[in-house]
Amino acid sequence: MEKNIAVIKGDGIGPEVVDEGLKVLNKIAEKYGHKFNYEFVLAGGAAMDEFDDPLPKESLETCKKSDAVILGALGGPKWDNPANGRRPETGLLELRGGLGLFANLRPAILYDPLKGACPLKDSITEGGLDILIVRELTGGIYFGEKGKGEDFAFDTEKYTKKEVDRIAKVAFDIARKRGKKVCSVDKANVLESSRFWRKCVKGISEEYKDVELSHMYVDNAAMQLVRNPKQFDVIVTSNMFGDILSDEASMITGSIGMLPSASLREDNVGMYEPIHGSAPDIAGQGIANPLATILSISMMLKYSFSLFDEADAIEKAVLKVLEDGYRTKDIMSEGMNIVSTSEMGDLVSRNLGGKL
Repeated sequence: MEKNIAVIKGDGIGPEVVDEGLKVLNKIAEKYGHKFNYEFVLAGGAAMDEFDDPLPKESLETCKKSDAVILGALGGPKWDNPANGRRPETGLLELRGGLGLFANLRPAILYDPLKGACPLKDSITEGGLDILIVRELTGGIYFGEKGKGEDFAFDTEKYTKKEVDRIAKVAFDIARKRGKKVCSVDKANVLESSRFWRKCVKGISEEYKDVELSHMYVDNAAMQLVRNPKQFDVIVTSNMFGDILSDEASMITGSIGMLPSASLREDNVGMYEPIHGSAPDIAGQGIANPLATILSISMMLKYSFSLFDEADAIEKAVLKVLEDGYRTKDIMSEGMNIVSTSEMGDLVSRNLGGKL
């Protein structure tokens, strides 16, 4: 297989963790006989320094022509008050919009070797956690009509049938390959938009008789994520609810440095990035955790390229490194072996087999 990948290394620790992700991806290409062509482009703070623009037109056009995009974290205090008012994070929003990315996939996986970092009791998380939150990314209250006056302000929640149907299909398709359970989260006891959401999801479920569908109000879902998270397989929900619940779910895994994400459009072209920030305070020190980026690349192989064996190989290699007691500083615990950013990339690559 040959694929063209746009690479945005980003700001802060972005270049360091992306380099390790590409190291692992190159090993996959070598082992399985694939060819991945990279085109490096700028976005975020690095693009502002070079072009005074957080997403130059050339960068977006390259991403549009690519089969997938790998993204490092964007932004940092250096660019908090840009003269043109366009912060680095604007580039991320423009990338999502320009590429038509409507489905955000946020796994929350608790690896057994890291269970000591989980804030929940062992009895709640025994056997590990593997939850996937499917968040609608381009509609809802964040993009609805807004307004304000002297003594009022409003934001409008609006969803169309097409928007709900397509995100529901993504959730059901993924659930078919996992635990065959979808929980749709809404606030249908109060919001008209949620009642419409629930009706649309029920309609799509008729096409997936082999997948169990349940519904849950968002306040209860927030409680259940800490009370009994193992009940969930795939959660599908709106933009705002997904924003909140995916951050909550990430915290029960114990480390933000372990968490990947994917944003997809209807043809499965996607953008893949770790959920952590650019962490400029530790940039250049070789202590950043690259595993979230490496696992994001595993998601790329799975969801954009349908290379399931290759994705599984990366996930098993990451688990083996953790089981062998290797840690970067952010996930360090007593008795473990601390390694640098590049050493962690080397270890994962070695566990894929063959020479480095």
